[in-house]
Amino acid sequence: MKFYSFWRSLAAFRVRIALNIKNIVPDEIVTVDLMKGDQRQDAYKKVNPQMLLPALVDGDGPILFQSIAIMEYLDETHPQPPILPKDPRGRARVRGLALIAAADSHPLVTPRIRAYLEMVMKQDEPSRNKWLQHWTLKGLEAIESHLKNEKETGKFCHGDTVTFADICMSGQVIGATGYFKCDVSGVPTVMRIYDECMKIDAFSRAHPLKQAGAPAH
Repeated sequence: MKFYSFWRSLAAFRVRIALNIKNIVPDEIVTVDLMKGDQRQDAYKKVNPQMLLPALVDGDGPILFQSIAIMEYLDETHPQPPILPKDPRGRARVRGLALIAAADSHPLVTPRIRAYLEMVMKQDEPSRNKWLQHWTLKGLEAIESHLKNEKETGKFCHGDTVTFADICMSGQVIGATGYFKCDVSGVPTVMRIYDECMKIDAFSRAHPLKQAGAPAH
């Protein structure tokens, strides 16, 4: 198994957590430095033409891409411990919560969006930061509205075991607090669950600042 990753990538962070939960150690981890533009080099474009992280190679089949799809693959091929509920309604709720972060909010703050804001839209740094903070926090607020009002919320986003929802939400929190300096005082349920998640080795070990190449802190 070969895993294409970068310390700062929140999408790669999600997959690292899933790998850790499943106790899967890739044979090779390939760093694709998003800040240096490695994703636009021909070598990586052959891996993922969309030039996004993460990507996973497992055996002789097609390369796997998109963090949610990779996590589903890992859950199906390594079912223990599960990271999706067994019941259809629970699975739908968990996927919905996960996609608020992974599909609605995070795509608006990725490096290619920030580069477009700067190079094409000619936004200065304060304007870019306002954009990043706004959409990151909007995602957390949407998740919070579900978590605080729905009886399915427990110790974690859905009941008392970790699911996709916790994985994706945690990445969103790291973006908000570590990258974009958002005020997260308005999402207390999110932060309570995030704190529970980060007590788990699979989460804490996957933290961006604990990866190779991350800046010292």
